[in-house]
Amino acid sequence: MASQLTARPQDIPLENLYNLLEPITVAPTKAIFTNWAKTFICAPASVFEPENEFQCELVLELARREGKVVRVAAVGHSPSDLACTKEFMLRTTKLNRVLEVNTEKRYVVAQGGITLNDLHQHLEKNNLAMSNLGSISDQSLAGVVSTATHGSGINYGVISTHVMALSLLLADGSRVTCSRNERPELFMASLCGLGATGIILNVQLEVEPNFRLKEVQKSLPFEEFIQQFDTLAHSSEHSRFWWFPTKDTIRCSYSNRTLEENRPSGSWWWNTLFGYHIVQLLLFVGRYFPIVTIWTSNLACWLSSGESVGIDDSYKIFNVDCRYPQYTTEWAIPYENSQACLRDIRTYLQKQLQDPSGVRPHFPVEIRFSAADDIWMSPSYGRLTCWIGIVQYKPYGFNVAYRKLFNAFEEAFIRYQGRPHWAKTHPFGPEKLRQTYPHFDDFVNVIDSVDPQKMFRNEYIQRHIMGQSIDQRIFKKPA
Repeated sequence: MASQLTARPQDIPLENLYNLLEPITVAPTKAIFTNWAKTFICAPASVFEPENEFQCELVLELARREGKVVRVAAVGHSPSDLACTKEFMLRTTKLNRVLEVNTEKRYVVAQGGITLNDLHQHLEKNNLAMSNLGSISDQSLAGVVSTATHGSGINYGVISTHVMALSLLLADGSRVTCSRNERPELFMASLCGLGATGIILNVQLEVEPNFRLKEVQKSLPFEEFIQQFDTLAHSSEHSRFWWFPTKDTIRCSYSNRTLEENRPSGSWWWNTLFGYHIVQLLLFVGRYFPIVTIWTSNLACWLSSGESVGIDDSYKIFNVDCRYPQYTTEWAIPYENSQACLRDIRTYLQKQLQDPSGVRPHFPVEIRFSAADDIWMSPSYGRLTCWIGIVQYKPYGFNVAYRKLFNAFEEAFIRYQGRPHWAKTHPFGPEKLRQTYPHFDDFVNVIDSVDPQKMFRNEYIQRHIMGQSIDQRIFKKPA
């Protein structure tokens, strides 16, 4: 057995390969993958949970011999079918260690399967922190990098802009390191590579000294917000906004670094009793009586309307509670088009709310920002970006109407040159992607060069990147 463990995977007889993979093979009865929102589900032919890099190589070797696609997945937080496959799934949840922390040069090296929540704890012990974050930290580090996930801050790029180097396991079983200086094309393709260039084993991430944020929240009427849009977006290091369409009100959040002592905001009364349990109950009732959905949105807007100030560790301010599973879509709009886009969306929603049979939007519509970057497939490539995201909650896991609303939003986003968030459902194929991403063909060329056997092309990649006719609802969870 020892000789097998040190042998090259290609030299291991097939029967021995099966034996070596048995301990990390998930039982067929448990080999069902469902994303966090419980909107997509798949039953891969085999699911593997490797504990080290050599076992990842073994999985790829078996896939080569059997002609299988390998899809890498971690916690499955993507609201789309990005992680789904019918063939081999490699779950990286056990590849979750921090390998190096350099406080002097301010970087950390961690395995791709680590969640941001766990990474925060390691960084905190070393008085370090990530410079920017999205609304949640449940995702894996590799997942965040692969989709160019963003936070909010007019002068802050997507999280992938903080990556210094990547260690990848390619389809042929070779391990390579890439950065802006070493294999730069592979690096630029992998920073938002959707899992199509290889398995992200390790990430070297730039960090900064641990810091606290002071967040001030207040509410404004939509019209006042839109008239002061540029000023408000630039008024803090991390500005973000939540729009309650039924009340035509914007909840504004302004966060800046501070040396003041911790002073967490919020209360059990709002965060748990009303904000979670009662609101979820009302959303459930709203499935049958749509007027209740409007009342619920108005109640939530009122409960959060007062001015508040909170001071806490950075990641605790950056993150918010997503509360329940949800349908969601989010698009990156050129900053200069964002005000007009928001006005169009407002006009549409007002008409719907006045129509007794119109759609009843949930809340809030989230508005955030990211700086321009040079990452080939980043939605912020080459332009200052306003992100606009909408949700329709699934109270107690039950389905709600969302398609008509999402289709209308997508039409508006496309009119204003929007690019979809890669982790969320969208209609774009290669023709449209080629129009909006100058390096799309460079990206495809890298995929072709490092994965000629098409090992990492699951249904999502085949559909959106390669243009194959694959139903968007192939993995949709039945109602």
